[in-house]
Parts: sequence; C-alpha cells; structure tokens
Amino acid sequence: MSANKAYELAKEIYASIGVDTEAAIAATEKIPISMHCWQGDDVRGFENPEGDLTGGIQTTGNYPGRAKTIDQLKADFEKAASLIPGKKRISLHAIYLDNLGEKTDRDEIEPKHFKTWIDWAKQNNLGIDFNPTCFSHELSADGFTLSHPDDGIRKFWINHCKASRKIAEYIGRELGDTVVTNYWIPDGFKDIPVDRYAWRKRLSEAYDEIFRDYCDPKYNLDAIESKVFGIGAESATIGSHEFYLGYAVKNDKVLTLDAGHFHPTEVISDKISACLLFVSDILLHVSRPVRWDSDHVVIFDDELKNIALEIVRNGFEKRVHIGLDFFDASINRIAAWVIGTRNMQKALLYAALEPTAKLRALELEGDYTSRLALLEECKSLPFAAVWDYYCEKAGAPLRGDWLGEVKNYEKDVLCTR
Repeated sequence: MSANKAYELAKEIYASIGVDTEAAIAATEKIPISMHCWQGDDVRGFENPEGDLTGGIQTTGNYPGRAKTIDQLKADFEKAASLIPGKKRISLHAIYLDNLGEKTDRDEIEPKHFKTWIDWAKQNNLGIDFNPTCFSHELSADGFTLSHPDDGIRKFWINHCKASRKIAEYIGRELGDTVVTNYWIPDGFKDIPVDRYAWRKRLSEAYDEIFRDYCDPKYNLDAIESKVFGIGAESATIGSHEFYLGYAVKNDKVLTLDAGHFHPTEVISDKISACLLFVSDILLHVSRPVRWDSDHVVIFDDELKNIALEIVRNGFEKRVHIGLDFFDASINRIAAWVIGTRNMQKALLYAALEPTAKLRALELEGDYTSRLALLEECKSLPFAAVWDYYCEKAGAPLRGDWLGEVKNYEKDVLCTR
C-alpha cells in the first residue's frame, strides 16, 4: 500500500508546529551510517576464521548461515543494504583482508589486500571505514598490545596500526573520500595493578609513534576508543575514557564514544556536546548494552533517539561520524543489520522532525513548562507515516515487509552454506 496518503496528513500536522517534513527527509538522506562488517560473520574475519575470539569479545548463538568467505560477506551485506534507506558505508577490520592465498601477519598487511573491497565499494557506491585488529592473535593472548612491556610485542602492534593507517589513507584516495580509522585495544588487568601510570605512558608513546608520519586528513581521520572494562580486564583498562579524551584533545584526534563502553548509568548522548567543545570530531559506535558491553542489536529506544537529537539539534552531522557496533549470532545476521541500521535511520529522521528552534526559544525564555509540554506532544506525532514515505521514496521496503526477503534469502542462501 502506498504511503502517500498517510504522509500527506502527517505533513500537514508537522507543518502546524513549523516542521518541514520534506526538508527533514532530505537532511536525513545525506547522513551516512557506517555498517560494521563483523555482524555478518561473528567477528571472525578471513585471517583465521575458525580461530578463537580473544580480547574480551564474545558472540553468543549459532544461527545458521555465517559468512565464511569474502564473497559471502559481500553478498550478505548487499542484501541487508538493499533493505535499508539512506546513505551507507561499510566498516572493515584488518582481519577481513584478502590475503591473496598467502599467510600474511598483521604487521605485513598492505593496500593490495583490500583491493577487492575497494573495487566492490566503488561498484556499490559505498564508503569504507577501517580498524586495525588488536585482538584474536597469539601476540595479544596475554591481554596486552600497544601498552605491552615487551618491546618486540609492542613494536609488532605499533607496526600493525601503522600499516592499517596507510591502508586507510590508500582507500580514501582510491574512493575520493575520508576514511575514519578507529583504534581500539583490549589492554587491561583482571586484578588490581600497581603501576597504572607506566602502562598508560607506554600506550601514549606507542600512539605517538603510530601517528608520527603525516597522513592526509582529507583521506584518513584517526579515531581512538576508550572502554571502562572488559572480560578479563575488570580491574583496570589501560585505555580509559580520561586517557583517550586527553590524548585526543592534545593531539587533535577523533574521539570514539561507544555506547557500551561506559558505566551502565552513563549514556553517550550526554557526552557528545561536551566533547565537541574540545575535539574537532567524534566517531560513534552505536550499540545496545544490556547490563554490560554486550553489543545487542540497536533498538528504537530513548537513548538512540537522544543520540540522534544531539547530532541534529546542533548541526553536528559533519563532525559526528556514525558507526554501528553490535553482533548477534543468536538471530539471523542479516536481519540484525537491517533492524539496527533502520533504527539508526529512524532516530535521525525522528530528530530531524523536531521543532528544535521553537523548543530552544522556550528554553531561553525560561518557559520550561511549555518546553516539556511540546516535547511530550512531539512523541505522539505521526512520525511513522513520514518514515514509511521516506522508505518508499528510497526504494526500501515499508514496515516489516523486508523480513520476508530476509527469510527467503535465509532459505535459499544461508541454509545452503
């Protein structure tokens, strides 16, 4: 059924409070969302796809159809992307390389190992973001990488990050685009350490070496990511929020805020405006923590809406890079991509439909009663009709119509693997 009739009514209602729905849709269409490749294969990659996950990373479930080759992962991603409106990117970890039939260790990766990804991205009009992979490796088995006291092991990870940075810049040049390269490490202690300072000093010096060589910011932006704790690193995380915020401010780096990397009572929506007073850009890793950093599929909840509202209200669309970071092996992996990414898109459109100028004026006048009343009335406006129209306009399925396509793909493709 066409969404036009409901949309025309919704358009009138939003216009009555000063909101232009066409402008809101146009603004939302321009905001790219970086979809994480690792949802499609449970963070296995193609370096050693049957190896164990380490570094505090776990995927639960054994749903059939996990991608086991680059071609399978690309096909799955294309199916998911076809069911989602809006502008999309793909975020790659270094372990998703095409090793060209040769054993290639992490410190030896080169641009040639990602040429097939670049060609595919060009064909599908996708941007690419990148991540060095500092986990699930024999030299990260003791839980330390860039802060490691062993010079040789630390140097290995420094060289891996340097190689990743060069690859990212190469990808950016090939695509004529800016790649955001995110650095996250699992380093931390299960029990209470004595000399936190020495570990953090080594980490700071390692980053200084990684970022020493010039890299054109037109093609690559370096982002650094904190975490409050991890499995096996419950007592101290070397790369804490304070460490990375300080390093980002001092060294003009992008700060990464992951929705699951803080205390359960903290939310990243509140941190965006505070951090952007002191750093130029932020990378978001949007996931859904349930009691801990469990990376559940993103749902259309209050925090997701608040993240989008903080971005849109303040015109941060160019300064906040939106990436997703969840992985669930207990449900259809393509459905997880679709649900999470469509919800992020929904949140951005929801934010674009807010009468922000009117709300801001009420706030400045000190009329908090009217502000609260209007905010609450906005929650029951016919947002769904505008969302349906946006999907139809973009050629994406309406409402739950996408699920049938995913189920057919599961039957025809995933269950044959």
